[in-house]
Amino acid sequence: MVEQFVGTWKMVSSENFDDYMKAIGVGFATRQVGNRTKPNLIVTVDEQGTVCMKSQSTFKTTEIKFKLNEPFEETTADDRKTRTVVSMENGKLVQKQSWDGKETNIEREVTDGKLIAKCVMGDVVAVRTYVKEA
Repeated sequence: MVEQFVGTWKMVSSENFDDYMKAIGVGFATRQVGNRTKPNLIVTVDEQGTVCMKSQSTFKTTEIKFKLNEPFEETTADDRKTRTVVSMENGKLVQKQSWDGKETNIEREVTDGKLIAKCVMGDVVAVRTYVKEA
């Protein structure tokens, strides 16, 4: 199921990400860096079905390893400590992060050879688009 996401993805566009970061509580300085950063997303799956998602940029590299539908503790790029669950819903990889009574979702789907990541916090939606590297 996750196979379509496997590979190295290079970010080509990011819309409304500053508003999304504001909505989840990211401070000004971190947002400035976050808005300039165009990370690569590297997705792998091992024989046990453990998925590894690595976001790699010149500023910061973060990595999460998980099995679908199994909650785990995540430290996000902006240093939030979240309880996270990733599941497959209608062909989308949906990452739900909960912390301090708040919740955000990141929905990733592959469409027309692009990986579209929709970051949703309340009524704020950011869309980040990636293309697969050869």
